[in-house]
Amino acid sequence: MKATAPSQPVEGALLHWLQAHVTGFEGPARLDKFKGGQSNPTFKLIAASGTYVLRRQPAGKLLKSAHAVDREFRVIKALAGSGVPVPRVHGLCESRDVIGSMFYVMEFCDGRIFWDATLATLDSNEERGAIYDEMNRVLAALHRVDPAAVGLDDYGKPGNYFARQLTRWTGQYRASELQPIPAMEDLMAWLDANQPPDDGRVALVHGDYRLDNMVFHAHEPRIIAVLDWELSTLGHPLADLAYQCMQLRMPSDAGATPGLKGIDRDALGIPSESEYVARYCERTGIADIGNWTFYLAFSFFRLAAIIQGVAKRAVDGNASNTRAAELGQWVEPLARMALAAIDEDQHIYPA
Repeated sequence: MKATAPSQPVEGALLHWLQAHVTGFEGPARLDKFKGGQSNPTFKLIAASGTYVLRRQPAGKLLKSAHAVDREFRVIKALAGSGVPVPRVHGLCESRDVIGSMFYVMEFCDGRIFWDATLATLDSNEERGAIYDEMNRVLAALHRVDPAAVGLDDYGKPGNYFARQLTRWTGQYRASELQPIPAMEDLMAWLDANQPPDDGRVALVHGDYRLDNMVFHAHEPRIIAVLDWELSTLGHPLADLAYQCMQLRMPSDAGATPGLKGIDRDALGIPSESEYVARYCERTGIADIGNWTFYLAFSFFRLAAIIQGVAKRAVDGNASNTRAAELGQWVEPLARMALAAIDEDQHIYPA
């Protein structure tokens, strides 16, 4: 990520907290805001003792259970040494007296972040293919983590994951709704009527597993850190897989999360959706996948609900990114994409 806002000197209560809670921290220091971090403002913390990252909740009134930086801190800390690459965390401040909201400080991982799903900045098809295979490998590794073994067996509620998620995101959408969107109403009705039966699968899921939430090594097609764990929980592993495939079905000019729709993947060395899913199934020991249309439609819906929340914060004046209002224009198109996928009813991976 690149910093785009003017530097802010670190002074007063924050400087004292850093000196007291981050081992070896020494000032002077300054904060540079990253252009990413739509949900939780994220800053590059540059100090005499080194470079760190500070991630905080946004200012203002927050929706219930949103912006859970404390959960992010917990899961990143738990995954250290698990085989899933994560930054090292330095400290969590749950008091809002220091900077007005909860925040945590973690290691700055210096590497490459790709914002374009076509990986157009890379020179070879071999490297593009390797980048996608690495994302696949790490996703499978995450879903093979035993939550109990890393102290996260209580990280989510028991019961049907998709039923709980539908309730949560429908509620979040209603709380941030700015105007009626018929496509969203139709989509929510379809999802409610077509929930698959609970198959009992439970894994640690990232919740926002996509290309630009990963830091790659500067010269190798290797992930050195998976970022943005705010939406992580115990849930169904295929939710992560469908979410990533949903993103890759997006138009290349999509403001929310540009994808590969209409792009000749083979010409770029990028695997097809069926190849990508098959490789994940090999790595996780899944024979086949049913209900793929539901998983995809749900992914579109959840992203639309998230973006609606971003748009609502823009209206309220406490969005963390200047493009928040613009992103809100994608809520209806996302719902229509989901309905189109339902109409196509492409049983690519039948049970």
